[in-house]
Amino acid sequence: MKDSIHPQYFTDAKFVCACGNTFTSGSTKQEVHVEICYNCHPFYTGKQNLIDTAGTIDKFKRKAAKGAAIKSSRISKKLAKA
Repeated sequence: MKDSIHPQYFTDAKFVCACGNTFTSGSTKQEVHVEICYNCHPFYTGKQNLIDTAGTIDKFKRKAAKGAAIKSSRISKKLAKA
């Protein structure tokens, strides 16, 4: 390996999560701030947090129901012609 082209590696780097949890690991930075960690991630905690901003899920369900209604009306029209 060439000298002086690799960053300094810290084996005891401090990781700080937004939830307040801290742990150490290896990194090229001495201190790293992260938004989510194993202590607050839904996969590890088993708590699912669904955030429905501005009724996005309800809006999708309304559009899907409207599309299904249009499709069923087209099928009924085709059956009436035949």
